[in-house]
Amino acid sequence: MGRNWVVTGGSRGIGRAVVDRALAGGDTVHVLARTVDRDSWPAGVRDRVRPVAVDVADPDSVERAVTAVEQDSGAVDALVQAAGVHRGGRLERLGDEAWQEVIGTNLTGAFRVARAVRRLLVDGSSVVNVGAVVGLRGFPGDAAYGSAKAGLSGLTSTLAVELAPQGVRVNLVVPGFVDTEMTAGIPPAARQAIVDGIPMGRVGRAEEIAEVICAVAGASYMTGSTVAVDGGLLASFGAPRPRSRAAG
Repeated sequence: MGRNWVVTGGSRGIGRAVVDRALAGGDTVHVLARTVDRDSWPAGVRDRVRPVAVDVADPDSVERAVTAVEQDSGAVDALVQAAGVHRGGRLERLGDEAWQEVIGTNLTGAFRVARAVRRLLVDGSSVVNVGAVVGLRGFPGDAAYGSAKAGLSGLTSTLAVELAPQGVRVNLVVPGFVDTEMTAGIPPAARQAIVDGIPMGRVGRAEEIAEVICAVAGASYMTGSTVAVDGGLLASFGAPRPRSRAAG
């Protein structure tokens, strides 16, 4: 019998890739997002997609969504928190509204969902929060996003300790620079500068991050851990990778 997943932000990007991978394994996935087009999945797996509309920044919306999951499936085997927004801007240009939106969705939203879903988690269940490299290493213009993701790291550690007696594991997967809708608008020069700092010399794919998220979700003796999937970005300390001799 397949597992029951809840994936926030599951309609696009990394969240969508997690949903696709879980469906490919025969599982059922409750896709939590502001809008979910069930018809965007192939007919062969569509019956195991459970669309649930939610705004994770709204506590009432979160409670309604989790109640819908409870009524449909009861227990939850895996919760993946991939919902997020990005609002950039250096300190002098970053407004309170943008700050609150990012913190409210990326950090407070994750807390609210975890709190609501807790009653559905059983012995052996897993929570995987999706962080970001900028939550562990500073990047100009990412005060809001970096702060939210850094907070998610602390939330992960705390929940890992709190939920361990219940048999629930909580871990953090930290993607590097990944091709998603969120990163599509980065100007080419800025994009190249980031790639130059990645030892593997390329951006990641959402499917590669999903592979690790699903592996972590199934790791039976891992909790409170941070797993980077970033092509070596965190290990590089931001130094541009050496050019190959062939490149001159």
